[in-house]
Amino acid sequence: MTARDDILGRIRTALNRPEGAGPPPAPEYANQSLIPARAQGTPAELTERFIAMATEVDISIDRVAGAGGVGTAIAAWLSAEGLPDRAVVSPHPVMDAYGLDDAPGLTTHRDTTRGDDLVSITPTIAGIAETGSIMVTTGPGTPYTLNFLPETHIAIVHVDHIVGGYEDAWARVRSNGEIGTALPRTVTMITGPSRSSDIEREVTVGVHGPKRLHIVLVGDIEGGADGKKI
Repeated sequence: MTARDDILGRIRTALNRPEGAGPPPAPEYANQSLIPARAQGTPAELTERFIAMATEVDISIDRVAGAGGVGTAIAAWLSAEGLPDRAVVSPHPVMDAYGLDDAPGLTTHRDTTRGDDLVSITPTIAGIAETGSIMVTTGPGTPYTLNFLPETHIAIVHVDHIVGGYEDAWARVRSNGEIGTALPRTVTMITGPSRSSDIEREVTVGVHGPKRLHIVLVGDIEGGADGKKI
């Protein structure tokens, strides 16, 4: 038994939870007024708000109708930005649907990274409309390093995974979403490219993480503000 197992065992005993029990359910919020207005709305409204908030924090966004068009869209964006056409991709099977291996002008390999890759492509658990953030988790197929070491991070978000606020995003983690079979070891919310003003109070991009965060938004939502697809 490791020290970690011992500590977790003590916590389970204190909470009267049997070993092997799943994660506890999300808390029920008695006062929904605690949820800000910008975290509420129809799916179409939340999608519009997510795009607006993400753009505000310098995230670039492409829209594709279906998963099969992701690879082509990424190759075109990298070319337009003058960025390398080689990318490391999360080795999780969920990435198989995006046409990354066959996209003209894009070279990929599935692995973790030690910092020598300039571009990474990863899945996400959720997009959060409240702040334009993405939520990512770690596991065997979703290495933590892919979110932070490459200079350019490309994240794939499905419109039906866009939620209003953090509470809804955590609910997706508890239900496992489409990635993983257990509560992940690490959950991270990312809001835009890495920034720091630690040195001389001047904002510098890319000090503690990627210089660029690009989102490929997959799917359409009916019924936007003007009644059309967005």
